[in-house]
Amino acid sequence: MRALTAAVLMVCMVQGAVAADKVQQRLVERIQSFDSRLSVESVSPAPLPGLYEVVLSSGEVLYTDERGEYILAGELYQVQGAGKLVSLTEERMKAVRMQALAAIPAEQRVVFPAKGERKAHLQVFTDVDCGYCRKLHSEVAKLNEMGIQVDYLAFPRAGAGSAAEAKMSAIWCAQGDERRELMTRAKNGENLAPVKCENPVMEQFALGQQLGVTGTPALVLDDGRLLPGYLPAEQLARVLGL
Repeated sequence: MRALTAAVLMVCMVQGAVAADKVQQRLVERIQSFDSRLSVESVSPAPLPGLYEVVLSSGEVLYTDERGEYILAGELYQVQGAGKLVSLTEERMKAVRMQALAAIPAEQRVVFPAKGERKAHLQVFTDVDCGYCRKLHSEVAKLNEMGIQVDYLAFPRAGAGSAAEAKMSAIWCAQGDERRELMTRAKNGENLAPVKCENPVMEQFALGQQLGVTGTPALVLDDGRLLPGYLPAEQLARVLGL
């Protein structure tokens, strides 16, 4: 009897998995039928019964029914506890940001390492001509002394062909200490001699947009949280748990 029960359960589990795969494949095909350029990263049941969560390769999170007849593009909230409103979409975006940024190697960043033991890590989408980016950079040495490593990623707000993009390309064409020196010079308002090379500046700009960056500085913590705007070093240290 136990063997029969186990066999029945196994058959049910296999049938359920096959059915789930069919739903996911149908939703992928349905969404891509709207625009062949759309690329679906993942499809999974949403926290709200009856909905599926669809993550596009662009980083956007959508919700749909199992037939793909209704599409919701926006934030899904859940009331947790006594009136606590939590964005489930933002919780999902944290994981998306963590995965995307983990794929960027150190040689494609401008890294200001922590002094001594590294106690925290901050990833910053920056624009060298942004006033608040310059204000934050003036405190990077203090952050480093606190044990906080700061990694810069490029986000020239005016886009390709802008003065900021040209300066940041010159920075990313350099290496190591020279790259850090050029970043500091640019943040101090100096013009940099133009340098052309293959660099990730515009790729990082596009990635930032996909991850929800709309302005600079945009700070991403290791848990995927996105903090828009400047924060003083002491306040940042508290946010980072130091």
